[in-house]
Amino acid sequence: MPASPPPFSRFEWLIAWRYLRARRAEGGVSVMTWISLIGISLAVAALIITLSVRAGFRAEFVDTILGANAHVTIYNAGEPNEAGRLDRTIPDYTDMAARIAAVPGVTRAAPLVKGQVMASARGATTGVEVFGIAPEDLATIPRIANPDTAQGDLATFGGEEGIAVGSGVARALNLTLGDRIKLISPDGVKTAFGTSPRVKTYEITYIFTAGRYDIDQTRVYMPFTEAQSYFNREGVADEIEIMVDRPEEVDRMAYDLLRAAGERALIWTWRDASGSFLRALDIEDNVMFIILSVLVLIASMNIVSGLIMLVKNKGRDIGILRTMGLTEASVLRVFFLCGASTGLIGTAIGLVLGCLFAIYIDPIFALVDRMSGGNVWDPSVRGIYALPALLQWKDVLSAVALSLGLSFVVTIFPARRAARMNPVEALRYE
Repeated sequence: MPASPPPFSRFEWLIAWRYLRARRAEGGVSVMTWISLIGISLAVAALIITLSVRAGFRAEFVDTILGANAHVTIYNAGEPNEAGRLDRTIPDYTDMAARIAAVPGVTRAAPLVKGQVMASARGATTGVEVFGIAPEDLATIPRIANPDTAQGDLATFGGEEGIAVGSGVARALNLTLGDRIKLISPDGVKTAFGTSPRVKTYEITYIFTAGRYDIDQTRVYMPFTEAQSYFNREGVADEIEIMVDRPEEVDRMAYDLLRAAGERALIWTWRDASGSFLRALDIEDNVMFIILSVLVLIASMNIVSGLIMLVKNKGRDIGILRTMGLTEASVLRVFFLCGASTGLIGTAIGLVLGCLFAIYIDPIFALVDRMSGGNVWDPSVRGIYALPALLQWKDVLSAVALSLGLSFVVTIFPARRAARMNPVEALRYE
């Protein structure tokens, strides 16, 4: 008895290829094959693009948080002062910062003075938040001290009348390097008749772009000692700004930081500030993956339609092949190869399209923005200035695995139908 051929033999591939490229006059379903191919390609490309954009948006958002803001903020619990108001200032800020800096994992601990004031120049006004910080500490903030996006020399920051402003502040007030800006604080000089506003003019020596619209539009940096004088904080600081080497593990460091800071200390991490938004991004990521997975499934169902039509048109051929000795398993594998090949080729095309779109998203987005007349991406709403994309192997592999898995699974059912076709019934009316 001759040995049966191994699965997926050469003749099975030849028959499957013959059916895939059959012309309409020969009973083929090339149109349905092309529709299935295009549908799967577009679905896979859309899935990869979406996963890349959401990964890029999350990475850019987190990078702007960690690159321009404190990873951890330490401040004191409020105590009533002589006037009966809660006082949260830190009188021993130098010693506290030194103790915190000694905690393993802390890269910098800097005292800060913060206040909200009105900025005015050339007849225009805008509200800003002033950060009083030492020049050597400001130079360690990556997004602020980035020379590629900044104007001016950070070494000039530190004089009594030199301050650093965000690019959005400079744009709103139409200011450039060397111009002077007036800061107006309602909490100024205390007199016998009450507190009078404090008004002082400073020279702009540095303009930074942090990459976050809300930061660039509102933030101003002032030397620490000058901020103490301007905000009536002589001898005290408002909080301690902390940077750590592993921001993702900041929660594990909370106890050590509180113990080093002292009894009155309270802690506020970057996760506390942005945790709800990041959780919303996670939920959105999962929902978008499910929705696009349904699109891939719908595209894969076109393979079923094409194979059912192919099986119906090739009923006579199936009957002849069965009478010639072709087994049910061989017939099943032939039609499985037809559907799986469509899914495989469509997935490969979609993979290339999706990766190319993610890699060249900047010129593509610039073209779309130009064709639509601009203002497609509003940074005041999105928070960042451009649509980012980050290709990750896990996202690409998940898209490919989903497409191939669905394509292979849906192909089995029409292939089994072809394999179980009775050759006598298939040839009865031929």
